[in-house]
Amino acid sequence: MSQQRPDRSTTRRPAARPDASMSLLTNVMDHSLDDGYAEAAERKAAAGVGGLPRTLRAKLGLAAGLVLAAVVVTVGAAQARISAPTLAKEREELINRIQKGSDEADAQQHRVDTLRDSVDAMQRQALRRHGGDKAELLALLAGSTQVTGRGVKLVIDDAKDAESGNGGGPRESNGFSDTGRVRDRDMQRVVNGLWQSGAEAISVNGQRLTSLSAIRAAGDAILVDNKPLVPPYTVLAVGDGQRLSTAFQDSVDGRYLHVLQENYGVRTRISVESEVTLPPAPSVIVRTAQPQTGATKADGADIGKGTS
Repeated sequence: MSQQRPDRSTTRRPAARPDASMSLLTNVMDHSLDDGYAEAAERKAAAGVGGLPRTLRAKLGLAAGLVLAAVVVTVGAAQARISAPTLAKEREELINRIQKGSDEADAQQHRVDTLRDSVDAMQRQALRRHGGDKAELLALLAGSTQVTGRGVKLVIDDAKDAESGNGGGPRESNGFSDTGRVRDRDMQRVVNGLWQSGAEAISVNGQRLTSLSAIRAAGDAILVDNKPLVPPYTVLAVGDGQRLSTAFQDSVDGRYLHVLQENYGVRTRISVESEVTLPPAPSVIVRTAQPQTGATKADGADIGKGTS
């Protein structure tokens, strides 16, 4: 019985491609260029359109364009290199002018402070001569002397995400911007609320308030006596600490500040201090007001009107 010989033919079947199961991806890779683009490229090649210019005129035009571009770039670089020392010199001169102006402003401010101290000393001497033992009380009431005592410290700051803008919120209708920024009207209400609650002396960011002080706005900045303030705003008030704090928080203006905190994210913090120190106010110049002596009765007794 014959046995069948094993097939030892060298002809083998081609092995299957590894990506045979990914026909879609294979087609995309093999035909990455759209057929329409390929046909358009073939038509341009057949018509001799595209690629580098073939005629001498076209070649000369291309060369002229390249030369012109190179000239423009070279001239621009040369001008920049030539003007660089001039710009550096002008910048240095400008910096020197700014430094000189700052030094002159500092010197003038020092002179103003010296003259202000001299005027304050003369005013104190005049008060002692004409007011006797009432000089210190008058200086305290006028805010022209430094004061120390119990009080409260109130810190007010813009909301964390506050931005200047022209919103149409409820605060905008009253001259405020609905953005979470502390406004001049807010500071006015806070200061008035502290006065009403029993404060005897108040300062905002080191600016002592007097009867002639003004809190205004210049854009988004708050001015106290024409001096700009930077948040956070620290308000110091001398008074009966705990009673002053409670009275202010229970007042209409204290509740107004609480509404700003709840609805607009304005950050506030109030604390009772065992001792706060307020600086003196700048010299107050009175041009119109005149002191009036107290009226007297027929028997010569003072009825209490006039200065005290």
